[in-house]
Amino acid sequence: MAKRTLILFDDQAWAGLLPLTWLRPVCELRVGAMTLRERWERRLNGLATPLTQDYLADGFPLHVALDNYFINASLLPTADLVREITELGAGEALTKGDELLAARLGRDAIVSLSGVDGELDTLPGYEYEGEVTFLRRPYDLFLHNARVIAEDIELLTEGRASADLSPTNTVIGEGIVFIEVGASCEAAVINTTQGSVYIARDAQVMEGCLLRGPIIVGESAVLKMGAKIYGGTTVGPHCKVGGEVNNVVFQGSCNKGHDGYLGNAVIGQWCNLGADTNASNLKNNYAEARVWHYETERFEPSGLQFCGLIMGDHAKCGINTMFNTATVVGVGANVFGDGFPRTFIPDFSWGGAAGQTTFELVKMIETVERVYARRGLAVSERERTILKACFALTAKHRRGEPRLRKVTKDGPL
Repeated sequence: MAKRTLILFDDQAWAGLLPLTWLRPVCELRVGAMTLRERWERRLNGLATPLTQDYLADGFPLHVALDNYFINASLLPTADLVREITELGAGEALTKGDELLAARLGRDAIVSLSGVDGELDTLPGYEYEGEVTFLRRPYDLFLHNARVIAEDIELLTEGRASADLSPTNTVIGEGIVFIEVGASCEAAVINTTQGSVYIARDAQVMEGCLLRGPIIVGESAVLKMGAKIYGGTTVGPHCKVGGEVNNVVFQGSCNKGHDGYLGNAVIGQWCNLGADTNASNLKNNYAEARVWHYETERFEPSGLQFCGLIMGDHAKCGINTMFNTATVVGVGANVFGDGFPRTFIPDFSWGGAAGQTTFELVKMIETVERVYARRGLAVSERERTILKACFALTAKHRRGEPRLRKVTKDGPL
C-alpha cells in the first residue's frame, strides 16, 4: 500500500508551546517514545511534512502531493480518530467544535493556503464525537506523557520479541520490559507495576539504576549509575541522565548526568544541566503554579500544583543551579551563579540571579559548534539561519534590545 502524504499544520498552539517550538514546528516535539510527526506517520502509514512558520520553512520543507491529509500538528492521535481521518473523502474536513482536526485536500488547495484561515471554513465537514487531546502548552507534554508512553509501547512491541534481559536485573510486576538489540541493562531494579519500560537500541542502563515505569529510554541514551527514574519519563535519543527524575520529557541530546532533582518538566534538545542542579516542582505554599506565556507576555495560571522546569533548546546551567517552581528558560540561555534566578529567563540570556545580559548570537553559535563537534556533527547553514531569526524574534524580552514586528525566512522586518 502506497504511503499517504500527511501535512501537519501549526495553528495557535505553536506560540503556546514556546520556547520549545522556537527552532521547530510543533510536529517535531517529542512526547512518549516518538515525535508527533513519527507518531502520525506510523498511525496513518504516511510520510509527513509540516506547514509551519515562514522562518522555519527552509529547515523543515513542505511536500505537497495530489492528495493530502491535512492534520492539526498539536493533536494526539487515537485509533478512533485515525479511522475517521482515513474515511474522509476529497475536500472533506473533520472538526471538533471550532477546531479543525483534519481535512483531505488536493494540491491546489494546499498551495493556496498561507496558513489555516477562513478558506477552510467552506469545506463540508463532520463533527468528531470522540475525545481529543491537544498539546497547547509546554506542560501538556509531561501531563500526557505517561498515557502516551503506554500507548507507544503497545504500538512498538506489537508482533516483536524483546532481546534477552540480563539476569543481573531485578524486575517487579507483570508489565513489559522490552529491550532492543544492542541495548545494555545491568544490575537495575525495574518496577513495572504502574507501567512498562522500553529500552531502545544502543541505550545503556548502568548499574544500580532504579526504574519505575512507564518509562522510555531512547536510542543511544544513557542512564548513569544509581539514577532514580520515576514514571511518565521519556529520556530522548542520545541523552545522558542521572540523579532523581520524575515525569520529565527530555527531547534529545541532553545532558543531566549528575545528581540533582528534576520533576514535572520538559527539557529541549542540546541542553546541559550542571552537577547538582535542582528544580522545584511545587511551591512552598502549595499554590497553583503560574507559567510564563510568550504570546501574552505574562505569567498565566496553569491549573497545576506540580510544575517544574521548562527549558528551550541549547540552554545551559552551571553547577548547583537552583530553579524555582515553573521556571521557563529560553533558547540558548546560559544560567549560572548563586541564588534563584527569575522564573522567566529570556532566550539568549547570560547570567543568573545577580543579573543577566545578552548572550551574543555569534558566541552562542560558537558554543553550539563545540557541543556538536563532541559528537562529530556540524552546525548547518539552515540551523544558523533559524537561530538568527529566533534571536531577532526574542529580542523584545531582553533588556535594551529593540522590538521586532515580524521575522520571515528572509530575515527580520
